[in-house]
Amino acid sequence: MSVTDVALAAGVDEAGRGCLAGPVVAGAVILPRDYDLPYLTDSKKLSAARRETLAPAIKAQAVAWGVGMAWPTEIDRINILQATFAAMARAVRAMGLMPTALAVDGNKCIPAGHLVILTASPRQRAIVGGDASVPAISAASILAKTCRDRLMTVFDRQYPGYGFAGHKGYGAAAHLEALRRLGPCRLHRLTFRGVLPETSRQLGLPGI
Repeated sequence: MSVTDVALAAGVDEAGRGCLAGPVVAGAVILPRDYDLPYLTDSKKLSAARRETLAPAIKAQAVAWGVGMAWPTEIDRINILQATFAAMARAVRAMGLMPTALAVDGNKCIPAGHLVILTASPRQRAIVGGDASVPAISAASILAKTCRDRLMTVFDRQYPGYGFAGHKGYGAAAHLEALRRLGPCRLHRLTFRGVLPETSRQLGLPGI
């Protein structure tokens, strides 16, 4: 029996792993067998409007759902991969219902060290392309993406000049130009290439 066939199996996915600014956000979702979510697929294949329509429907129909985050200071401290695992574990815990199994998008399962915050250690399976092929992972990807996009729109007002509402923290040309003009703000991941001048990175200044 596959992980996705097990009762109370949760799909897990992240958004924002490759960004230069903002948190990495993970979603975890347990879907009922009889869910009705037309157009459910990988969040990256959907328009923003479609994602915003699906997100509340997913929350209404899910057996359980949760969102977890890791912020730039943690990303810089433990690296983006470990921070992504931490956000995923927090999303699972936020569901308030312990799943029997996890279907994790990608080629890596969540390391046991990040699961110590849970009351049990569910079985896991990593599924490459799971965000497009496993409905619960698709739902998790949509919750993670919509949550993160809303956050970056709020941060656009708090940190004007960077254009966060448009590029959502990714390395767009306008974002890189703003970094050259303004330097990084508190939302930036200082260990990511392109955030600090290369000379600062080589010297280990600051936060590198």
